[in-house]
Amino acid sequence: MKFISWNVNGLRACLKKGFMESFRQLDADIFALQETKMQPDQAILELPGYRQYWNSAEKKGYSGTAVFTRLEPLSVAYGIGIEEHDHEGRVITLEFADYYFVTVYTPNSKRELERLDYRMEWEDAFRAYLLALDEKKPVIVCGDLNVAHKEIDLKNPKTNHRNAGFTDEEREKFTALLEAGFTDTFRALYPEREGIYTWWSYLRKARETNAGWRIDYFVVSERLKDSIKDATIHNEIFGSDHCPVGLELDI
Repeated sequence: MKFISWNVNGLRACLKKGFMESFRQLDADIFALQETKMQPDQAILELPGYRQYWNSAEKKGYSGTAVFTRLEPLSVAYGIGIEEHDHEGRVITLEFADYYFVTVYTPNSKRELERLDYRMEWEDAFRAYLLALDEKKPVIVCGDLNVAHKEIDLKNPKTNHRNAGFTDEEREKFTALLEAGFTDTFRALYPEREGIYTWWSYLRKARETNAGWRIDYFVVSERLKDSIKDATIHNEIFGSDHCPVGLELDI
């Protein structure tokens, strides 16, 4: 099974920058998007062989997720079932016979960390949501988690400490998720690999100099760890300030 996740930073814009070519090239069984920034009727995607599921934010042009799947799910859920967290289109869950597939666009703590307190509440609620799923069957969760977990996961850790995405609080929440029984698939295979990132600021030619952050992930239930065949970061693909990330599982 091949999975792809991509924060497209506005799907309508990404469609003008080669999205369909990249979609076909990546050839995933399940393809998840974050930050679609659109309602489903604002662009028509012809994706033969794929079922489409969309969760758009109530605020137009903001946030939003989507999943395109060749496999028909047993059920689909939108959000995490908590009113205060379910207005921004951040989560879609597909249930299959042997696992749950979850895509998420984690809230950004923003400049001056103005949303850090909310982010902490979100992290606890989302982790509890994943653990409840994990009690029933294994979970595959992917998306823009808006955190670089370790210093190895961003180019300039010292100058970015206390910036959104690299605060101690955010990193500790990611650690808590892993300690609760989940695996960062890329680091499971490549624990020491440096200079591999998934997001680059549009400022200061960050992508040209590879001054990036690894904030897009595939995380799986610990009991799927031995099923990981490959974890990929497609930094050769443009069209967004993020690049696609991939996972191949023997399931």
